[in-house]
Amino acid sequence: MARTSNPDYLVLDIETVPDVDRWQRPDPGSGEPQFPPTWAQRIVVIGTLQLDAGFGFRRTALLGASAPPDASPDARERAILAELDAVMADRPILVTYNGRGFDLPVLALRSLCHAMPMAWYFRDRNVRYRYSDEGHLDLCDWLADHGAARAGRLDSLARLIGLPGKLGIDGSQVEPLWLEGKTSAVEDYCLSDVAQTAFLLLRYRMLQGHLAPDTYRARTSALVDALAADARLAPVIERIDRARLLPAP
Repeated sequence: MARTSNPDYLVLDIETVPDVDRWQRPDPGSGEPQFPPTWAQRIVVIGTLQLDAGFGFRRTALLGASAPPDASPDARERAILAELDAVMADRPILVTYNGRGFDLPVLALRSLCHAMPMAWYFRDRNVRYRYSDEGHLDLCDWLADHGAARAGRLDSLARLIGLPGKLGIDGSQVEPLWLEGKTSAVEDYCLSDVAQTAFLLLRYRMLQGHLAPDTYRARTSALVDALAADARLAPVIERIDRARLLPAP
């Protein structure tokens, strides 16, 4: 199926915890890595933010709502993957930060684990082809010139353009928060990263020349206003340095 001439953008981020049913953390004194391998990263949250082809805001979403509250970890993960598959049926341009290095390999291996198709990833060459941004735009990879330099973490680049970056939680805290039942904290953290990735996308498209500076300011200002209506993103919006995010001409 051919991609539409004016596809939406789908900004995506995942949060994971160790799949302790299939992997056991080595003893700390063993010298073995304590961080789970890619195949053992159980997906607990996928956050998305959708923009139309003109970079107008459409919606934010947390995938997995179809899973019942008492679903097993495997059932919840399958529901998340199924919802993502349905979203990708419209063939948006995927936008991530380090998605090639983490999010997409995890998605592929967890789909493999659960015997779930991921045809959108394997049938569209541009989703996997590193040097095309027509199917997947990994901002970390493009801003690092595909390995020629180091772009830095999302936290650093967010702060560089006037965003707050990490707000009291980072990836190392996802597992303990999730195990403590603080799911809303993990979901809000995921949406915070998604929103800041979306702002970075607009700035990058301006850097590329795809958006004129005036258009960049208009689209970014509109996105700030749209996200201000979402209480989960209030900590991000309230801490934006507007003079840096929206520099005067």
